[in-house]
Amino acid sequence: MDYVLANPPFGKKSSMTITNEEGEEDREALTYERQDFWETTSNKQLNFLQHIVSMLKVDGKAAVVLPDNVLFEGGAGEKIRRKLLENCDLHTVLRLPTGIFYAQGVKANVVFFDAAPKDGRIHTKGVWFYDLRTNKHFTLKTRTLKLDDLQDFIARYHPDNRHERSETERFKYYSYDELMARDKASLDIFWLKDDSLENLDDLPPPDVLQQEIIEHLEAALASFRDVAAGLQRQ
Repeated sequence: MDYVLANPPFGKKSSMTITNEEGEEDREALTYERQDFWETTSNKQLNFLQHIVSMLKVDGKAAVVLPDNVLFEGGAGEKIRRKLLENCDLHTVLRLPTGIFYAQGVKANVVFFDAAPKDGRIHTKGVWFYDLRTNKHFTLKTRTLKLDDLQDFIARYHPDNRHERSETERFKYYSYDELMARDKASLDIFWLKDDSLENLDDLPPPDVLQQEIIEHLEAALASFRDVAAGLQRQ
């Protein structure tokens, strides 16, 4: 394919319930074994990412909405990130505010990358990160994300010539070597200071602050449930 614009479903790892003759149940993780995948994993988002890479032509381009865990998760996540940076030109990550695309508490990103020839070379020279998250307060109803909020990113993206990009307060460049030197090759990068942590007189409106607190608590609870489920399967 020449272009892939995708918003893969977020959610818990896939699993199936097996019931024996005595009625006892056991949950097992579902894994997908494909020869064109770099790693076998039960993580839905990592599998969708690998599937999208496999669909692209040599000069194909993709923009994919992915949750934060894809940027920092270890194990298969780290191996897939390294392969993605090596085999594709991953050039831009747009860090979105919380809860814009999916359930409350889910932090998402738009990851932009181009397919490249399988010639053994490393095709990502560096990645540009745009932070549309820090000190930005959006909700799905009262303060929605609008086109105007994306205009600065659109203006600085320079699709025809990415070499014309320049760094700003919210737009930063990290070289391939800098990214590989990070723990687990993490792409979960922040550099802006959260003003709300220090300036109590400049907090967002109460309804926005209340919603953000709920989202953070629900995200933490979901993470604990995933850990608990993983321990039960061991």
